[in-house]
Amino acid sequence: MATDIDSALGTAAAPPGEPAPDAPIRIREITAEGTLTILGAAAAALALCWVLYERVLPFTGVLGFWLCWYGLFLLCYAGVASLQWNRLAVRDRVVSVGLTTAGLLATALVIDQVGYTLVRGLTVVNRTSFFTESMVNTAALSPISSGGIGHALVGTLEQLTLATLLSVPLGIAAALYLAEVGGPGARPVRTLVDAMTALPDIIAGLFVLAFFVLTVGLPKSGFAAAIALAVTMLPIVTRASETVLRIVPGTLREASYALGGSQWRTVLMVVLPTARSGLATAVVLGMARGIGETAPVLLVSGYSNAYNWNPFNGWQTSLPLYIYNEIQKPELADHARAFGGGFALIALVLVLFTIARRLGGGAPGELTRRQRRKLERQAAQRVAALRLAPPTGRTGR
Repeated sequence: MATDIDSALGTAAAPPGEPAPDAPIRIREITAEGTLTILGAAAAALALCWVLYERVLPFTGVLGFWLCWYGLFLLCYAGVASLQWNRLAVRDRVVSVGLTTAGLLATALVIDQVGYTLVRGLTVVNRTSFFTESMVNTAALSPISSGGIGHALVGTLEQLTLATLLSVPLGIAAALYLAEVGGPGARPVRTLVDAMTALPDIIAGLFVLAFFVLTVGLPKSGFAAAIALAVTMLPIVTRASETVLRIVPGTLREASYALGGSQWRTVLMVVLPTARSGLATAVVLGMARGIGETAPVLLVSGYSNAYNWNPFNGWQTSLPLYIYNEIQKPELADHARAFGGGFALIALVLVLFTIARRLGGGAPGELTRRQRRKLERQAAQRVAALRLAPPTGRTGR
C-alpha cells in the first residue's frame, strides 16, 4: 500500500541502476537556491548590461539602461535556472518573475504618485485649518497658511451624493434588465452602455450644458454638475453590475423557482443579496470615476471661492475644479494648495473603497459577521428551547 502511494506521489525509490526521479518543484516556495539564482542572474545581467550599454552599443539614458538590464536579467535567470530544474519549472519560474515584477512596478507607481502628492502638499496638509477654510479671504500674494479646501470638500461630497442617487438606481436597473430579462432590446441597450463608457467626459458636460442649462433653464449649480457626473458614472455602474449579476450561480435561481418564487421575487430575495458584495464594488467604481471628473464640472457648476451648502442654487466648487484652478496660478503657495487638494482627493477615494469592502463583505453568498452572529444566536435559542421542552412520547415499562 505504501509503495502504491509513493509511486503515485513520485517519491518512491528508484530501482537499482536507474536515475532517481526528480523531486517535486514547489513554485511558490522560497528557497535558498531560488534566492541565490535570482541574485546571481541580477548581478550577471547588471555587469553584462554595463558592458553592452556603456561600451559597445551607442545608447544613453537611465530608462534604456534599466530596460536593457531587465531583458538580460530574464535571459540570465532562464539560463541559470535551466541548469537546476526541468523545462516546465524554468518556464513557470520565469513567468512568475515577470508577473511579480509587473505587480511590484504597479505598486511602486501608486506609492510614487501618492508620496509625490503628499510631499508637494505637506506644507498645507499638516494644518487642520486647510480642510475647513475657504478661499474667500485669500488673495494672490497671501501666505501659504491662508486658504483651504473646505468649500471644495463640501461641493465634492454633495455633488457625488446627488450623482450617486441618480446613477446607481438607473445603473442597477439597467444591469438587471440585461442580466435577468434580456430579449431583443438587450443588445441595443448594451451597445449604448458600451458607447457611453468610451464617451469623452467633456461630452457629458456639453450635453448637460446644452440641454439642461441652455434649453431647460437649469442654472449652473452643484446639481447640474451632479447630473453631468451621473452621466459619466452610469455606464460604469451598469457594466460592473451586469458582470456581477451574471456570475450568481444559476442553481440558486432554480431553487427559488422550485419553491414557488416568481422571477422578481427571486431577483429581490436571492440574486441581489448574493451579489451584494459585487454591487457595492460596482457602485464604488462609479463613485471613484465621478469624484475625479473635472471637464463636466467645469462647464456646468461654475467656480466659487466661498462655501455653498445648497447645491441647487449658486455656483459650487469641487475638489478637481479647485485643483485645476490653483495649479494654473504662478505662486508656489497656490501649487502647494493644489497638491494638498489632490492628496485629499486620493484620501476620499481610499475611504470609498474601504467603505465598499466593509459593506460588501466577502465573496458572493458569503454571510457577514453580523449575519453569522444572528444565526448563532438563533441556533442557541432553539437548543435552549429544546432542552426546556417537556419530553414527549410513550415510555415503556
